[in-house]
Amino acid sequence: MLTTIRTAYTDTRASDLAWALGREPLPALATLDLEWESAGVQLRVLGASHQVLLDSGGATCSETVACLPGSRAPLPLAVSRRLGDFEYEFAAHVEGLGPGSFAGRAQELLALVAEHPHGLAGTFPGDPHAFTALVALYRGGQMQWRTWHAYPQEGRLVATRTRVTLPRATDRGGPRRAAAVPGPRAQPASPAVLP
Repeated sequence: MLTTIRTAYTDTRASDLAWALGREPLPALATLDLEWESAGVQLRVLGASHQVLLDSGGATCSETVACLPGSRAPLPLAVSRRLGDFEYEFAAHVEGLGPGSFAGRAQELLALVAEHPHGLAGTFPGDPHAFTALVALYRGGQMQWRTWHAYPQEGRLVATRTRVTLPRATDRGGPRRAAAVPGPRAQPASPAVLP
């Protein structure tokens, strides 16, 4: 699902991004709720980038990648740790692109996420290539999500990939329900492949 965010960008440089686990839900500008048999996940576009909230059998995980007040830690390239019943793995990559390449890559990602049934993308005013996008997938007892944070003024694209192995999870197919909330409720678009 693709939505236009009605607020200005909060984090205007890729280097402003920080990573945190366990934060309380922050105010979201758009959300997408998904539920599988053993897990529920909420994808959240923030004014300062993204947050993902995961719940599986009462065990929870909160990942935030955003411009966080008071946080001076840079975005890590890789993290692997145990969080209670979860095995959590995170990786980030910052890609620098020229103006033509950046615009093409931004359009490709926005189209892919807009068409994905488990995707949420928010574009920000001022530049059609300023966006935050998230896609979730549940497979074989693992919840996975990818995110992209675009900074056209710098020609930088920050991509993250997260995998959480769930306790006693079984793969029983697609989500039971999916609802998007960019203000009023909306339904996600048709299927596409997770990049």
